[in-house]
Amino acid sequence: MSSVDVNNVSKSFGNRQAITNVTFSVRGGQVLGLLGPNGSGKSTLMKTIVGIIKPDTGSIHVLGTDVASEPVAIKRMIGYVPEAPRLYEFLSGVEYLDFVADIHGLTKGERHERILEFLKALDLEGRENELIHGYSQGMKQKLAITAALIHHPQVLILDEPLNALDPRSARIVKDVLHRFKDNNVPTIFSTHVLEIADAVCDRIIIMDGGKIVAEGTAQELKTKAGSEGSTLEDIFLKLTGTSDTHAIIEALGR
Repeated sequence: MSSVDVNNVSKSFGNRQAITNVTFSVRGGQVLGLLGPNGSGKSTLMKTIVGIIKPDTGSIHVLGTDVASEPVAIKRMIGYVPEAPRLYEFLSGVEYLDFVADIHGLTKGERHERILEFLKALDLEGRENELIHGYSQGMKQKLAITAALIHHPQVLILDEPLNALDPRSARIVKDVLHRFKDNNVPTIFSTHVLEIADAVCDRIIIMDGGKIVAEGTAQELKTKAGSEGSTLEDIFLKLTGTSDTHAIIEALGR
């Protein structure tokens, strides 16, 4: 059985259809890249998997557990980085991480060891006692990633996790993802940086208008698009109908 199963899921907000009849599966040890232009439904879809948003129709199972009937159990299993993390900015960095670790039931010794490990790896050591309110955007993103990984989750849902990260930290996060993959953890990874998707993801789903318009490996997508020699960026632009940018560039250059 696949580790994450999304079956015929749809969600609307008023008259706006955010996602329509989306179906896919992610196996253990697989990194699925979720690509699409702004407003394509990626973040809404990820929030339905985490159990933050309830879909109108369809079902989602994570490690065999139904998200609709067991939302709390699902949140224990998943490590989630939202597109725009909201942190308790009146806490210090270490207070926030200690709070998150406590929620996940880590012992005092486990909390101390794992927090220290992430602080060192992501260059937050020495800043952990400062209020989050004074952190840069990149530091807040590192804190959100640490909070998502600190309990050694069984599933990763990462919405633009490399936003605002410096190259060294981005490389560390990518290496950590490979470690989770080796431990058979299924991962759904959203990014606008197509080179990262090409390098990190085993399979790629391209969404547009709330629907899946293409799915497969990077090579399979190139074959389907009839563009063997093209980059993933070329394929993305072609499949989402945004490949003809010449007129836009001309207008902006006037």
